[in-house]
Amino acid sequence: MRVLVTGGAGFIGSHIVDACLEAGHQVVIVDDLSSGARANLNVRARWYRVDLRTNDIDAVVQAERPDVISHQAAQVSVRRSVEDPVLDASINVVGTLKLLEAARRHGVARVVFASTGGAIYGEIDAGAADERHPCRPLSPYAIAKLSVEHYLDGYRATHGLRSVVLRYANVYGPRQDPHGEAGVVAIFMQKILAGVTPTIFGDGGQTRDFVFVDDVVRANLIALTMHLDPATPTVFNVASGREVSVNDLWQSLATITGTRLSPVNAAPRPGDLRRSVLDPSRAKRELAWAPDVDLAQGLRRTAEWFTAAARERIAA
Repeated sequence: MRVLVTGGAGFIGSHIVDACLEAGHQVVIVDDLSSGARANLNVRARWYRVDLRTNDIDAVVQAERPDVISHQAAQVSVRRSVEDPVLDASINVVGTLKLLEAARRHGVARVVFASTGGAIYGEIDAGAADERHPCRPLSPYAIAKLSVEHYLDGYRATHGLRSVVLRYANVYGPRQDPHGEAGVVAIFMQKILAGVTPTIFGDGGQTRDFVFVDDVVRANLIALTMHLDPATPTVFNVASGREVSVNDLWQSLATITGTRLSPVNAAPRPGDLRRSVLDPSRAKRELAWAPDVDLAQGLRRTAEWFTAAARERIAA
């Protein structure tokens, strides 16, 4: 197939590009490098430096005629969305609508959308949240993601544009940007390698569901070709189903890296969730997908990548 990947120079998007190419697909990347890295671009893919909010995206879709769009591009900072909700909506809602209109006009068969799990569900009632859990988005970022899910449902019903929504848990792994607030594993690794004391907001007892990027990529590849019922919205949690505290996450990384640093605590950030854990059972039943990489293995692989990347920067 011909697959267009938005955000293909970013953390998750670049891994999806690599995997699609390895699977034999033709790949087109759309990324304006506002947050992605040029070093992440795969030279085997055609790249357009385009902002989704402009009319240029229509020209790209018209020229490339992709079978499927993997929509990974986004403004991903919850904090930034609170500070500037208009900017967040312009990227995550208006930019996506520009993309969907181009897809509708030029015969794209399917869109795979990177949504968010914890941010959409809000505080979990009990146990792990499955796809039927009430959606209680509080941040503009989460509200925008849920809005796009509704738009996708509308485009399916009105225009026949089929879609798969993947609600990610906390994704981590190689290439993650340590300068964004969403990637606590990357942030901790940056502090460890720099010898700088990390900060844990709150008491560290807050929990998250961590899923390794390779497992997220596998879910995306399945979503490219899975059978879709044209009459039914398709939403899946992509998660480990395991609840891990930030304190325990730090201890695991400290053990792996051998650091003697000890984190300091700061006041909780407004709007931070106390619990976030997702139930991936539906993906297991309907996609035959389950995470292969456990947290210990994933953290080791991530630490090795960040360490090697730091050595390369020093050598350069």
